[in-house]
Amino acid sequence: MGAVASLEVVDKRVEVVLRGLERIGAVRGDVSVRLDEVLDVRLAADAFAEVHGWRAPGTGLPRVMALGTWRSRGGKEFVAVYRGRPAVVVEVRPGGEFRRLIVTTGDAERAVARLRRAVIAR
Repeated sequence: MGAVASLEVVDKRVEVVLRGLERIGAVRGDVSVRLDEVLDVRLAADAFAEVHGWRAPGTGLPRVMALGTWRSRGGKEFVAVYRGRPAVVVEVRPGGEFRRLIVTTGDAERAVARLRRAVIAR
């Protein structure tokens, strides 16, 4: 996949903005959580080590790409990750649709810094 998802802060929400084919692979549109639901934001060098559970619904090729919802006993994660790229991991307060967002972006380090600033300023 050429384009990757982006993480944006819009109207006090963290939004995962999916690109063309990502929407099809993830079997859904964009995902968002309120800033006040965010517990932590961090960088993960190995995106696939962060993904837990089984895909339902979504698309995946082991250690190549993963798009969509992953379910486990711990809850649901929204995943948009690709091989060879670090990921931004957004830990979310219990009670929402997802407990974590795991997303590779064009510049993960910059995205982590931007999201942390937004969470502090909320």
